[in-house]
Amino acid sequence: MPDSILREGVALHLIRPTGIIPPMHGAVTNENQKTVGPEQPVAGAWIALSLLLAINMFNYIDRYVLAAVEPAVQKDFFKPDNPNAEFWMGLLATAFMVSYLVLAPIFGWLADRMSRWLLVGISVILWSLASGASGMASFFVMLLITRLFVGVGEAGYGPAAPTIIADLYPVSRRGSALSWFYAAIPVGSALGYVLGGFIAHRWGWRAAFYAVVPPGILLGGLCFFVKDPSRAQKEARGRKATIRDYAVLFKTPSYVLDTLGMAAMTFAIGGISFWIPKYFVDQRHAGDLATVNSTFGAIVVVGGLLATLAGGWAGDRFRRWHSGAYFIVSAIGILAACPFVIAMLYAPFPWAWVMVAIAVFCLFFNTGPSNAILANVTHPSIRATGFAVNICAIHILGDAASPPLLGKIGHHSWNAAFLVVAAAMAVAGALWLWGARYLERDTAMASSSPTNPL
Repeated sequence: MPDSILREGVALHLIRPTGIIPPMHGAVTNENQKTVGPEQPVAGAWIALSLLLAINMFNYIDRYVLAAVEPAVQKDFFKPDNPNAEFWMGLLATAFMVSYLVLAPIFGWLADRMSRWLLVGISVILWSLASGASGMASFFVMLLITRLFVGVGEAGYGPAAPTIIADLYPVSRRGSALSWFYAAIPVGSALGYVLGGFIAHRWGWRAAFYAVVPPGILLGGLCFFVKDPSRAQKEARGRKATIRDYAVLFKTPSYVLDTLGMAAMTFAIGGISFWIPKYFVDQRHAGDLATVNSTFGAIVVVGGLLATLAGGWAGDRFRRWHSGAYFIVSAIGILAACPFVIAMLYAPFPWAWVMVAIAVFCLFFNTGPSNAILANVTHPSIRATGFAVNICAIHILGDAASPPLLGKIGHHSWNAAFLVVAAAMAVAGALWLWGARYLERDTAMASSSPTNPL
């Protein structure tokens, strides 16, 4: 699930501009609702989008291969009675996230100053080689280092890829193009579980890491033959963000409450995605690792795709009647997930899988609405800053912390660990319900001066 660059892209095609008067049919609108003529994508845009889509899918396959083979890796590196084994295994996910978060702003700066396709190609090859090196690790610290380098590679790719798509497509079609790009998240995540479990079951967990290297190198190499877009689609870009702009973000209630809610939600998703395979294999005896990964992967891909689309549709429809709809829809989805996570702990199989499927659907239901909030309550000139701060916050407070923490709790009681997950969901729902009262005002303020929203 998601890593959170994950959600902003899908949201862009689900949100509407903040103006009240709808645009004319067939026209393109900018952030100030001025009607302009229709535009077309740059020639060859669909080819570039397809390449980036394939890369993003392998990006998430690589991330979740580790979760799929975690039980086998733990058996190789830790004794069964090691009380800290789960904590250290959780740090593998944290290591990736730390390098990703620290270096992403640096690579984002580079992406504005060099060929983005060159940066993407180098980054994809780097993380592919780092994944292969994970399979070669002969001791745990080496494995930890290779996961750090996977984060380095993805930090170079993450900031550059969406900006390429934005320059290839006009405003009227940019959101849809980005939604295709981010649709790779649930698909790639699910394939990571399925392929990782399948390969590890037959050839060992090391082979699962080796398998992602050839396609990664191929896709990275193709990037060197693609040129940056010859024209840029730029909208509402003003001066560079300042310290004062950062202060404005933290004075906007909708932004703060949405970010905190997303952090709690990311904590929950990070914990579930990393530990579900181990829990179902070791504690619930639901089958071998390959079977559990295949089943969970199928649930993620189907539930994730359907919920993302359904949540965005529901947010847009409900917004006609309630100004805080995006907050309310997000809250309803994640609060609905809580009882099904708890029921998963006690339901017999196959009903436990049904509980997981409903919980996954409810967790993804907020993807579009929660990111639409971010876009609507940040002024266009500081919107990138707003998303960057949000990404750092939700990962630092969310899935960078949850795997080792829940692993430590799970060593004593996995039921207690997943009850913590359910509690995090409840916190997210409460924060989002709280934010609904501010959304209309903050959305209106965001269309005025970026340094005077209150």
